[in-house]
Amino acid sequence: MPAKRKRKISRKTREAIEAYVLLLPTLVGLVVFTAGAVIAAFLISFTRWDIVTPAEWIGIGNYQRLATEPLFWKVLGNTFYYTILSVPLSLVLSLILALALNQKIRGVTIYRTMYFLPVVSSTVAVSLVWYWMYNPEFGLINYALAKLLNINGPAWLSSTKWAMPAIIIMSVWKGLGYNMVIFLAGLQGVPQELYEAARIDGATGWQQFRNITLPMISPTTFFVLVMSTISSFQVFEQTYIMTKGGPAYSTLTLVYYVFQQAFQWYHMGYAAALAYVLFAVILVITLLQATCQRRWVHY
Repeated sequence: MPAKRKRKISRKTREAIEAYVLLLPTLVGLVVFTAGAVIAAFLISFTRWDIVTPAEWIGIGNYQRLATEPLFWKVLGNTFYYTILSVPLSLVLSLILALALNQKIRGVTIYRTMYFLPVVSSTVAVSLVWYWMYNPEFGLINYALAKLLNINGPAWLSSTKWAMPAIIIMSVWKGLGYNMVIFLAGLQGVPQELYEAARIDGATGWQQFRNITLPMISPTTFFVLVMSTISSFQVFEQTYIMTKGGPAYSTLTLVYYVFQQAFQWYHMGYAAALAYVLFAVILVITLLQATCQRRWVHY
């Protein structure tokens, strides 16, 4: 009996060792390239470093500069502007789309695929296409506005008023299919018996949506809200390709500002401080969302 137990323990130990050996490359990569980079960036944020010359320790100097720099506050405001408009718009439109494609209609799989195609398309390629669509002279959007509504469209990407809304429209269109699929999964998890009981009781379609659908998919909605918010604070490719942060810094967002400071002007310490401010902002907003979910999310 003890011999069998000994063999059993040895086998378990051997399996554990094999498992750790297989996990080792991933663990090393995680520690070196993720955790290591995070710690290194935190230390760099307290230095003045241009890559070429040795880093100079300046303490909280970069963070003090952030607090007093008007451009940083404008960039932060631009990022919040993008998030406040894009996230609710994306949530509402993707939910409506998911509700429509959750019906038993002919060719529904084709429609779902069509709406999901922009998600798997390259953001750079999509941004270039929309860049030409927004062209005030030859662009398809202004042409459609003129022909269908008799409206002279603005110079979308050259206007401080319209450049950010133009990027928001493009971003919402590109990400619509991703949120739609998640909402679709949530909708298909709602028990049909609830709808049948509600119809027997005489509930209207709106009452069923408000009292059954919304509470039942509230965990899905919470997930989409959190992920969309985090993603919106990291917007980069659209502004880089379409506007380069202009005109007059009206579309300059935090991640693009980090890129400029680090890889165009080589202010590595200041860029690292910006990155940690972005991390803090996302962390605080996510914690607030997690705290508020108790009031409206039903598991």
